[in-house]
Amino acid sequence: MSTLKIQVAENGPTFSRLAAGFWRLADWNMSSNELLNFIQKCLDIDITTFDHADIYGNYTCEELFGNALAASPSLRDKMQIVTKCGIKLLSPDRPEQKIKYYDTGKDHILNSVDNSLRKLRTDHIDVLLIHRPDPFMNAAETAEAFAQLKNSGKVLHFGVSNFLPSQFELLQSRLEFPLITNQIEISVLNLNSFFDGTLDHCQLRKIAPMVWSPFGGGRLFTDNSEQIERVRTTLSLIANTYNATIDQTALAWLMIHPANIIPVLGTGKFERIESAVKAIDIPLTKEDWFTIWCASTGKELP
Repeated sequence: MSTLKIQVAENGPTFSRLAAGFWRLADWNMSSNELLNFIQKCLDIDITTFDHADIYGNYTCEELFGNALAASPSLRDKMQIVTKCGIKLLSPDRPEQKIKYYDTGKDHILNSVDNSLRKLRTDHIDVLLIHRPDPFMNAAETAEAFAQLKNSGKVLHFGVSNFLPSQFELLQSRLEFPLITNQIEISVLNLNSFFDGTLDHCQLRKIAPMVWSPFGGGRLFTDNSEQIERVRTTLSLIANTYNATIDQTALAWLMIHPANIIPVLGTGKFERIESAVKAIDIPLTKEDWFTIWCASTGKELP
């Protein structure tokens, strides 16, 4: 089996080749014991990177995870916890917020991290991401919050999510340490990051992007648009040559890219994660890769 570990950036942390995402944790209806068992099983197969955000589950998912982890705190040393902040939701849990908006100010970031540490039952976050580009961001103030969190040991590394290269560079210009990842949306159905410079920028910065919605939000399996029918048919034909499934092939298509893409899996079914790990060893060729690309775009390369 190929390696299940990857260094995210120069002098950055080491992540598992696939990450487990918990944005739907509140919908999984797991008891704390069931969740702890799920976490342990992930760790047992070397899935050690766990992706969160303060707002997931209407501000509940971090606490559900932390409550499960509290029953076996020694597991914390075996994992990397990624979480995000910067979005303020309309929520009964936040009655003072009258509209949904973004806040990347120092006070909000510091308060968000303290809340995440308390809910996750940990003394540090491995990687903190700004969840969305904030059109009102004061990059110097955001950087000041990051520096304070790093100096205190509350956060070890920092990154962004859904940032374009110019937005990334603005924040980076105010920091004395490097941002180590950009979590973006890519799938065989969504190629935007190939065209807007985001994936090129990740290679330029030598950072491995984390990727959310690697199956197009599940549309790869459920929708019947012309594009999706083409992609599904192509994936099925290529998967058959490797004795694989279409979801494994879709993940392999992401992971063989030289940007070192780290897919985030949003499932609470361990058997799906176990199956996904097999995608690491599917030896897709460049011809396979471009065949899938052309199925997605619906046209030959120029």
